[in-house]
Amino acid sequence: MSSIFRISRRILRPTLLTRDYATEAITLKPSNFGQPVLRSHPHLIRPNELTPGIPVEEYETRRRKLMDNLPENSTVVSVSGTVKFMSGNIFYDFRQASDFWYLTGFQEPDSAVILEKNSSSKGYRMTLFSPGKDLSKEQWDGARTSFSDACALFRADDARSIDDFSTHFDSIVKRYTHVYLDVPPTKARRGLKSTSKSLIQCLTGTSNATTHSIIEAWKKKPARPLAPHIARLRVIKSENEQRIMREASDISGRAHAKTMRFTRPGLSESAVAAHFQYLCLLSGAQRLAYVPVLASGPNSLIIHYTSNDHLVQPGELVLIDAGCEYNGYASDITRTYPADGTFTPPQRDLYAAVLSVQKALVSQCSESANMTLYDLHTRSCQLLRQELIQLGFQLGAGDLERLYPHFLSHPIGIDLHESDNFNRSETIKAGMVITIEPGIYVPPSPAFPKHYHNLGIRIEDEVLVGEKHPVVLSVSAPKEIADVEGACQGLLGLEAL
Repeated sequence: MSSIFRISRRILRPTLLTRDYATEAITLKPSNFGQPVLRSHPHLIRPNELTPGIPVEEYETRRRKLMDNLPENSTVVSVSGTVKFMSGNIFYDFRQASDFWYLTGFQEPDSAVILEKNSSSKGYRMTLFSPGKDLSKEQWDGARTSFSDACALFRADDARSIDDFSTHFDSIVKRYTHVYLDVPPTKARRGLKSTSKSLIQCLTGTSNATTHSIIEAWKKKPARPLAPHIARLRVIKSENEQRIMREASDISGRAHAKTMRFTRPGLSESAVAAHFQYLCLLSGAQRLAYVPVLASGPNSLIIHYTSNDHLVQPGELVLIDAGCEYNGYASDITRTYPADGTFTPPQRDLYAAVLSVQKALVSQCSESANMTLYDLHTRSCQLLRQELIQLGFQLGAGDLERLYPHFLSHPIGIDLHESDNFNRSETIKAGMVITIEPGIYVPPSPAFPKHYHNLGIRIEDEVLVGEKHPVVLSVSAPKEIADVEGACQGLLGLEAL
């Protein structure tokens, strides 16, 4: 049992409450803050933590490292997420913008932070902007954090209304040679010039003379993208992050095991997916990390199959690609298992081939192996080709790409795919967390052996890259053939998971 596993178990245990904390928690229901804090949620937040599992000092360290890596005379603007609406006034569950949360731990929408590099011992000045207290709105939407509490809890040097952002930014931007800006990823791809106006409008809700003056200032002094600089910090996970990600993987892995037992022919794919989600949320996850893939039979040939609207049929394989988000960190696990509880001989042979390749690649996930993601993917193609040939596949030009159309791996952390600013040609380093997910998807083509037609198999683990040895974070999800069949048949003692 690894030290990561032992520590992660301690995270999930309820915090022992003193009498004072228990009394204060009662008096603060509903909370006076815009997110869980120790005084209102001692069952979630431990002393000195700002968010579950992450101490306040770690957020300060992140900001200091960011500013230390930027040139002198730099300022940074990072923006929160906004509430998104499904229809009319019906809103989606809010999730904070990843980079903003990484820097601040602040979970309220319609907020922003400005960091100004200086010569202080901290290395920067932090001004946090948020909606602040508004009792009439809080009656509808819940508590907000006051400006004084924002300074005390989040260690901001100053906290102000988001309505003051434009004026304040306009007053300081002229002092700085280097301006780094955080914008939504979809807009960032269109270029900073086209997003400057939309960013300010997002923060101020209007377009006025001050907004135009900022845009004009940026034209003279173009802003630079902030995301690549934060990505370099996020790629290596701290020990606290590793513990949280292990717990997220344990929650998801146990849900995978129990969902194998729950599945049976005649159930709808959506019912199986709902059972997985129920198990994750019951164990403390805040949400699923992505729309789950629950693909039975030939549906497993669709890589991102999310309709989940067919019935599971006897004799089929079920491919489930699903993971939870726990305390801000995503998990991502794929397992393939027999709906009837036992693999048929062709299913077993193809599954064994994919499993053999997957385990060989996991063993290469160490810094000492000196591998890049491209190296790992190339190796996966070589190994899968060898396995398929042994199974009787006659592979011509382009056949392997047809059977294995996706890339092997991606970094994972706060975001499911932390790869927008990651170079696949860089050597993987200790402290990174990546997925290893080879797969084979056999269409009903005469080019391939008939008894493998319509079989789709993918096996995906989350792997913490070590100095010399990897750590499989998703070890709670069965993947050996005997363990998968045992889980399906109820032979693993799943009540203990």
